[in-house]
Amino acid sequence: MGTDTVFEAMASPVRRDILSYLAQNGESSAGDIAEHIDQVARTSVSTHLRLLRTCGLITERRDGRRRLYRLDREGPATAALSYFQSLMADSLRHIPESVSTPAFPADPATTHTG
Repeated sequence: MGTDTVFEAMASPVRRDILSYLAQNGESSAGDIAEHIDQVARTSVSTHLRLLRTCGLITERRDGRRRLYRLDREGPATAALSYFQSLMADSLRHIPESVSTPAFPADPATTHTG
C-alpha cells in the first residue's frame, strides 16, 4: 500500500481518533478502542480497524479469541511521516526569509531619544 492510501485512511476523523488512542494506550482490543470512540457505533469501529490494518497503519495480533491492535511503526505510516517531516523541514528553512522588521513601529513612549 502506498502513501496515498495512508492519507486516505487518515482523512477520517474516526480513524485518526483510533490511531491517537493506540498511540497513547498501546496494544488494545477492539472493545477497548470502541469504548473510547464516540462518533460511531461499536460495530463501525471494526470496519475502521480493518481498513487501518489493510493499509498498514496498525497490526493485529490474536490472543485466544481476542484481537489486539497496535500501531505499525515500520509500515507505510513511516513513509507518510517522512513526507510530513520533509514538508515541515522545507517550511522551517524558509522562515528566516519571511521574517522581517516588526509589523508595528516602536512604541514612542518606550523609545528614548538622547
